[in-house]
Amino acid sequence: MITEANKKKFSIVIPIYFNELNIPHTIPRLKSLQKLLPNFELEYVFVDDGSKDKSFELLLNEKENDSRIKLVKLSKNFGSMSAIQAGLKYATGDCVGIISADLQDPPELFVDMIDRWIKGKKVIMATRQQREESIFQILFSNTYYHLMDKFAIKGYPNGGFDFVLIDRQIVKEILSISEKNTNIMSLIFWLGYEQEFIPYVRQERKLGKSKWTFSKKIKLFIDSFVSFSYAPIRFMSFVGFLVATLSFLYGIFVVFNAIFGSISIQGWTTIIAIVTFLLGMIMIMLGIIGEYLWRILDESRKRPAYIIDEVFE
Repeated sequence: MITEANKKKFSIVIPIYFNELNIPHTIPRLKSLQKLLPNFELEYVFVDDGSKDKSFELLLNEKENDSRIKLVKLSKNFGSMSAIQAGLKYATGDCVGIISADLQDPPELFVDMIDRWIKGKKVIMATRQQREESIFQILFSNTYYHLMDKFAIKGYPNGGFDFVLIDRQIVKEILSISEKNTNIMSLIFWLGYEQEFIPYVRQERKLGKSKWTFSKKIKLFIDSFVSFSYAPIRFMSFVGFLVATLSFLYGIFVVFNAIFGSISIQGWTTIIAIVTFLLGMIMIMLGIIGEYLWRILDESRKRPAYIIDEVFE
């Protein structure tokens, strides 16, 4: 018989950013998991990522009425990945779930994840089989995950995932790595532990407007490839070699025709077109190198990925 003393603890990390409309609906859904998981002690770790609405006040009120809730307040908006890192630091469970606060991912799926964790799986990912989202969002996401699989991390789920349950050992590994400008989900996959996949349909957001803007998606895209792939550097090397080869062949062509006069050599138009093309390629390459250098500089400064303002335990 399982008693209170030997119950396993299940922590759920929920990053919060402008979610005041979702919180009154999200917290009851999360609390209802206790009835579905009677043999587990539940812990809810909410991380306020610099929200400027009433999210923090709502969470604080919930905290006063439920001792299972931990509330971590960051000093400003550091991004969802940093908020998740902060939540993992304060999560004390034997296993830890990560879920967004907008209820696009069904919390009840944690029950199935827990069953698989009990059977020995250390990483259980809920992968998106379909999405109730706009065509643009679906296209961007599918392209991103296809490129991740092809050029960064082989075997990466086609639909992607950010709804996951991980063992305590995985949490320790992530916290020990302590990377900035990275994708926590990709890092979990990269660690290489045996994974279990649960397909589901990501639902349409019902309340509030997503703050997951296009610029943030682009940053995540760049962070993921810089952190987990050498494809951009290899691409620059390939293009450089290709352009050098074509330039060499074109030079031979020009010299041959200048000597034998078989074809009249065009003047400034051709030269300007080639120079403009090459300068454009050089600027793109410098931009890619700059992305790598900036991240190296950011890591070398040893600044933390987030600053904690207050913790309510």
